[in-house]
Amino acid sequence: MSVAIDWDRIGAGLDAHGCAVVEGLLDARDCRAYAGAYDDEARYRSRVVMERHGFGRGEYRYFGYPLPGGLAALRAALYEPLARIANRWHEAMGIETRFPARHGEFLARCHAAGQERPTPLILRYREGDYNCLHQDLYGEHVFPLQVAVLLSQPGEDFTGGEFVLTEQRPRMQSRVEVVGLGQGDAVIFPVNQRPVNGTRGVYRVSMRHGVSRLRSGQRHTLGIIFHDAE
Repeated sequence: MSVAIDWDRIGAGLDAHGCAVVEGLLDARDCRAYAGAYDDEARYRSRVVMERHGFGRGEYRYFGYPLPGGLAALRAALYEPLARIANRWHEAMGIETRFPARHGEFLARCHAAGQERPTPLILRYREGDYNCLHQDLYGEHVFPLQVAVLLSQPGEDFTGGEFVLTEQRPRMQSRVEVVGLGQGDAVIFPVNQRPVNGTRGVYRVSMRHGVSRLRSGQRHTLGIIFHDAE
């Protein structure tokens, strides 16, 4: 990870809006390499066609272990500062679970509980495809933040296909956030819940994410989830 990230800004954005963008996390060459290897089946442990499961339209593939070296390093590097934010959030929400400083230690916790399957993935959307609002929960041990990196070039490779977040607030209507991304940009966002300061203290809001309908072209995204699956 060569780009310098202002983690104070990221933390403030997550606190205020439930998401934060890192511009240029991957360069164009890396984006093309990930997207271009989508059909290399040897890299992946499984393929999911969304329409078969009611998830939307489109498909995605989960990487198998061992992860590509660059992806494994990126996952570990992002985890460390995000773990500090995650621990702060859990403290604010009154959740006892704390996360270790190193990603390897957290994966060991997952694997000891039977969550041994890697969760980083590549998603591919074509014209008319979309991803329904959802949460990526794969077992007892859940890291509360995740990252999605846009691998395609908006306006050139595709149109439409905006990344969308919804926030369900207690006794209120849902709030929607549409996140604009360029090629190589990453959005950091909650897997499930986040803390919000209210007039009576901190309360929890439930978050879901998805992708709007692709109007033309083809869109690839790299998803980095930090807990493994059962």
